[in-house]
Amino acid sequence: MSDLITGPGADTAGSSGDSVSYSESDNLLNDVNPGDNSAEMAGASKEQTPEKAEIEKAAASDSIGSLLYSFAKKVVTVGIIYFVGYMGWSVAWLITPVILSVARDQWRTKTETRRNVAKASALANEKEVILARLGDLPAWVFFPDVERCEWLNRVLKQVWPNANFFAKNLIKESIEPNIQQALAGYKLNGFKFDRMILGTIPPRIGGVKVYDKNVSRNEIIMDLDLFYAGDCDINFSLSGLRGGIKDFQIHGTVRVIMKPLISQMPLVGGLQIFFLNNPNIDFNLVGVVDLLDMPGLSDILRKIIVEQVAAIMVLPNKLPIILNDSVPALSLKMPEPEGVLRIHVVEAKDLMKKDIGVLGKGKSDPYAIVSVGAQQFRTQTIDNTVNPKWDYWCEAEVNATLGQEIVLNLWDWDPGLSGVQNDDYLGRATVEISSVTKNGEIDTWLTLEQAKHGLVHLRLTWFALSAEKADLKAALDETQLLRVTSMSTALLTVFIDSAKNLPQARQQSQPDPYLILSVGKKSEQTTPQMRTDAPVWEQGFTFLVGNPDNDTLQLKLIDQKTGNSLGTLIYLLSALMDKPNLEVMSQPFQLQKSGPESKIIMSLSLRILKRYRCDTPTTEAVSDKTPSSEGYGGDSSLSRSNSIRTAPAVVADSTTSEPVVSSSIRKQESRKSASSGIVDQMSIQEEPFIISTLNTVMMATPPRSPNLSENGNELLRRSPSTTSSAGSAGLGRIHLTIAFSVQRQRLLVIIHKINNIPLKDPSNIPDPYVKLYLLPGRTKESKRKTNVVKDNCDPVFDATFDYVISNAELVNSELEVTVCTQKGFFGSPVIGMQKIALSDPEISSSQGMKAWYDLLPESKFE
Repeated sequence: MSDLITGPGADTAGSSGDSVSYSESDNLLNDVNPGDNSAEMAGASKEQTPEKAEIEKAAASDSIGSLLYSFAKKVVTVGIIYFVGYMGWSVAWLITPVILSVARDQWRTKTETRRNVAKASALANEKEVILARLGDLPAWVFFPDVERCEWLNRVLKQVWPNANFFAKNLIKESIEPNIQQALAGYKLNGFKFDRMILGTIPPRIGGVKVYDKNVSRNEIIMDLDLFYAGDCDINFSLSGLRGGIKDFQIHGTVRVIMKPLISQMPLVGGLQIFFLNNPNIDFNLVGVVDLLDMPGLSDILRKIIVEQVAAIMVLPNKLPIILNDSVPALSLKMPEPEGVLRIHVVEAKDLMKKDIGVLGKGKSDPYAIVSVGAQQFRTQTIDNTVNPKWDYWCEAEVNATLGQEIVLNLWDWDPGLSGVQNDDYLGRATVEISSVTKNGEIDTWLTLEQAKHGLVHLRLTWFALSAEKADLKAALDETQLLRVTSMSTALLTVFIDSAKNLPQARQQSQPDPYLILSVGKKSEQTTPQMRTDAPVWEQGFTFLVGNPDNDTLQLKLIDQKTGNSLGTLIYLLSALMDKPNLEVMSQPFQLQKSGPESKIIMSLSLRILKRYRCDTPTTEAVSDKTPSSEGYGGDSSLSRSNSIRTAPAVVADSTTSEPVVSSSIRKQESRKSASSGIVDQMSIQEEPFIISTLNTVMMATPPRSPNLSENGNELLRRSPSTTSSAGSAGLGRIHLTIAFSVQRQRLLVIIHKINNIPLKDPSNIPDPYVKLYLLPGRTKESKRKTNVVKDNCDPVFDATFDYVISNAELVNSELEVTVCTQKGFFGSPVIGMQKIALSDPEISSSQGMKAWYDLLPESKFE
């Protein structure tokens, strides 16, 4: 224990040029002259007398208010019980509020205990924390490159009373308007801060890490482990109700970048301060709004506060501070992304069951929220399953590869009572972005944290930023191959400096201008500048661009008070492609539909997304439960699985062993039938999926060399695209296209038609339809079904289905195709079926596999 305490302290002291150990330094601090301390404290108390008087007055007012509130609550409780008995209502009206009250008290007790522990840790010194809780040590104990900073904590304690004024202005001017706007979405109006007192407990720095490698010589980068659990007292009003926030706590890693380094005092031109990831925030509601402090309802206010903190200083948002007037704002306030991360949330397995069914616990309605700093992306909700397949794609801007994380939180969607959402937590997964940048691409299953069980499948790809125009072609080719409409090929950075000579929006009054920027579907907005025709914004924005050759940057200046337009500008991004280094810096642009001298000054920088290509893609298996521990499916040629139970019976037409239709006719028919299925799919789905181009995917495959079936006595051969045979079993033949996209990890199955279903009774013509299952398993999630075609022995479906499945799972899977008729006395009789091994290399080829298959009796597969 003594080694644990003195070891890091000695190392840190040694690095500072001092040989005093941790315990010795504490003794030296405790031996300071108490008389000097008393004098200093007396002087400090005199200086802080007005604030202490205000705090004591507020405390007395709060004690009277809390007493009246407690008395009123007791009276209301007794009155409700008396009223229920007087009216003779059911006892359920009494039991239900009691159950809700007990659950609320238990939840509040748990959260209050957590807050008290955190507050005690903030008040105590590091030595007491170590002795009391070895499981919650400061960062410098675990990481040798993180140093103690008790001197900084003492400085913060000294200057903390003077920070109250700065915090008031920040909360009143920046946070309050945004909270008002966010609460308006929940029909809660009239939010306003009434009183803000930070209290006497300052933030605490658990450790400091200063980077000395891979850092520009013109900047200093340090990370601070920030923890605040103070005794602040913040009062607010909401919809006529008065309430407050106490025991506010925040914990996270703050990065401070000092740049540029200059030769004048203070030697540093400015600061950039920001959280690398969303900090942990907790607080306690008091007053009348204390009724909101229960699961579900309090989450609304907590979510809004977290979003407002993120909007100010969580990456990619930074809090810039200019320390020298000679430093241009562009160097500190223009965004500086390092790259773009493409995220594919494929699926999850074995999630917890949160919904309650008739016979006990049912399933869940899971969705996922992906967070990269302040950027958040939400998947769709998959109802009633613990094995959801999302196939969700998104792209996030990354500003700090060292320190930032991808956080995936899984939730069970639950509308709750009165429309207030009360979702259940299903777990989380975290990936360090530095591991993705190192490997270029990661395809991995992650075990969920804070959950009893569950796995999630992620595919992550890193794109660096290039100023080479030639890299655009490769980026466009990749997005066309993915066929996901939301994917990007470039990143546009815009810095809006100022505007000048704007027209007046109303007579005898200067405008209140703000600017709206749009690229594609994304829009950003500057802060309004009051009463000026020469506004200075100095704000930076970033936009992901689908195709720089076609996209445009649209600017619109608006007067806040009247809503009138002050001018517009449309800039073709293709013009940037011809600029040196693909950028223009601090250039004036003439505004359209504005004054003759109205101009806007801005900087533009375009960067092409260039994929980091590693020799071998990385696959990580993190659990023994991982559905597949095979390597990442980057190779399109797969060996045939040994577990094939029945090879598909694909034979030539009975009249001839050679194709009877010319290749040109076969190609035309193939393209026509493919178009009817694929084009319909493209018109319905938001993100169309095609293996290759329309002409090459669905061309009829030429006859292959004969293959033997599993028992070795049946000859299998590709057939022409038309058939006059009823198949080897006389049950008809089915025409299918099966193709797999390695890039999308998606299996496409097109059911074209069935020919020559036997007609046993002319008065009972079958009503055929087709069912699909993925084997092994035959789960409900893998079931697909076509529409029913009435009274037809040669039905045409042209139905398209897809499955999200990894390459490693594909080689061990089979596709079960069952043809049934809806006409039956007991259910739907099976006409015939077929099982197709998906390990065939042709399925993963660029053309896919298209063929006729004989329908076989159901008994053959039992």
